[in-house]
Amino acid sequence: MARLIESINSPADLRALPEQQLPDVCRELRDHVIDVITQVGGHLGASLGVVELTVALHRVFETPRDALIWDVGHQAYIHKLLTGRRERFSTIRQYKGLSGFLKCAESEHDAFGAGHASTSISAALGFAEAAHHLRQSRHVTAIIGDGAMTGGMAMEALNNAGSSGRDLLVILNDNAMSISPNVGALSRTFTEMTTSPKLNKLRDQLWEALGRLPGGGSRLARELGHRVEESLHSMVTPGLLFDELGFRYFGPVDGHDLPGLIRILERIKQIRGPRLLHVLSVKGKGLEVAEKNPVKYHGVGGKLVDTGDLPAPPPPLERPSAPSYNALLAGILEPYVQQDPRVVAVTAAMAEGTGLAGFAAAHPGRVYDVGIAEGHAVTFSAGLAAAGMRPVVCIYSTFLQRAVDSIVHDVALQHLPVLFLLDRAGLVGADGPTHHGTLDIAYLAMIPDLVLAAPKDGDELADLVATAMAHEQGPVAIRYPKDNSFHWTPGREPRVLPLGSWEWLRRAPGPVLVACGALVQEALEAADLLEARGISTAVVNARFLKPMDPVLLDELACHPGPIYSLEEGTLLNGFGVMLREALAARGHAGPLTLLGLPDGWVEHGERRILLHTVGLTGVDLAKRVEQDLGMR
Repeated sequence: MARLIESINSPADLRALPEQQLPDVCRELRDHVIDVITQVGGHLGASLGVVELTVALHRVFETPRDALIWDVGHQAYIHKLLTGRRERFSTIRQYKGLSGFLKCAESEHDAFGAGHASTSISAALGFAEAAHHLRQSRHVTAIIGDGAMTGGMAMEALNNAGSSGRDLLVILNDNAMSISPNVGALSRTFTEMTTSPKLNKLRDQLWEALGRLPGGGSRLARELGHRVEESLHSMVTPGLLFDELGFRYFGPVDGHDLPGLIRILERIKQIRGPRLLHVLSVKGKGLEVAEKNPVKYHGVGGKLVDTGDLPAPPPPLERPSAPSYNALLAGILEPYVQQDPRVVAVTAAMAEGTGLAGFAAAHPGRVYDVGIAEGHAVTFSAGLAAAGMRPVVCIYSTFLQRAVDSIVHDVALQHLPVLFLLDRAGLVGADGPTHHGTLDIAYLAMIPDLVLAAPKDGDELADLVATAMAHEQGPVAIRYPKDNSFHWTPGREPRVLPLGSWEWLRRAPGPVLVACGALVQEALEAADLLEARGISTAVVNARFLKPMDPVLLDELACHPGPIYSLEEGTLLNGFGVMLREALAARGHAGPLTLLGLPDGWVEHGERRILLHTVGLTGVDLAKRVEQDLGMR
């Protein structure tokens, strides 16, 4: 028997179904997500928690005329299934497959792309303002949740939207009860009352009548009416904050009561101005293990799927068995926390992703998770450092972009010793361009007095942390990929490295590969391949991107052979550009080739495939050098 979802190729198909069939549609959608995502990997828990909400939204609103603005996008898998992407759903987050987030180029139903949290309300207000300005008849809805309401941008947008008076609906998908709900019969009754067309008509008539009263009596009566309504509202709902910001608050409501959601959305749809619907949902709903452990099942791994467009990457490097970089973080920080009471770690809702979760459990009070608020995390850390602490800020490279001004003004300008550990630097894989850490070299290197480094392996990460902790004169940033750390020696005493020092890993009269971070390993593999072809190749580990090693730069400036800079970051204003300027200042006139990421967006896909597509695997590098030397 054919499934109902196989007949749904657009939201119009969903709206054409009898309402009594919609619970079966929800069940099939939930089963389909579980079947596919547990095989290929992806964001599981958030999607399972919004099945009924998404079906209700597409039942009530008509995209793309009406705009649904999803925050982050990892909760939009059901939206993808209902908007013509069901047959390609098994390719999600795979190379040349569907994006794991919203992507305007992928569907007309994706009104706004997003990969970072807390942006939906700001974007939705832009849509609502445009609709007002252009006299368009459309509904605009922002769906925010999964912690995104903790972001400063969300608060700023609420403040602006509430005073705008524009027609805008914000749905707070509260799947962690971060706002204390008042759940029960009274709350449900109040929600039914506040969304009732008759009650809202009566309310409007009352306010209109009060407005016709003479002079001061009118003002006094309206003020009294406002206070009575506000007092009643604050007693039975947790929405006083939103009311004060200018939003009509409705809820909380059961996010898995499909008929109730449809009825409430139909009613709210008729009300004008800024509105907020508070929905309570269960992350991972329908999969017991995901409901019990929503952090673990927020995202799950899976196998690589052949989308028909997979290039054939070179075989992976022969890598020793070593932990990932972020798996080493807790152990590396442990001795500093034990020895120095000033040392604390700070993260922005990424304790699990950055490797701090277990560390936080072992050291309560020494890890601060400030929520999805990267700018606040950095300035908070600046305050800690100014007061004598030694904060270690653990944030994904791509998310630190949101805090550049805080790094400049609040940390660097004041020469504060804040250590930034940038996880997922470079190409991260399936999460794609919103999560690739490709810009951090360019945006951090411009900041005066900031030390920027990248380890070649796990041992060197420990050395660079030791070096940073010994550096009291200003901030240090260390970038590393979401990958195997290549080499890790348990129990090894970390070294404090001379600031800015590089090292020759191989000396040779031929080409020189000057590599940063994880690309050092690719450079060594390329050197092995070239050696087998009779080309003696030197390799430099440029572990400090800023400052650079003046002694080794002098040696490179005199080198007779070609020089290649290798970086897993944008070439525009990146490490290679800085190396070229430094060598030119020393009179270098030989060939220098800058290799890195192009000035564009690298799509999503398995990391090694992506490295191959941009020519940065060891095999690709060896071929490039051979071609330049005229051997092919």
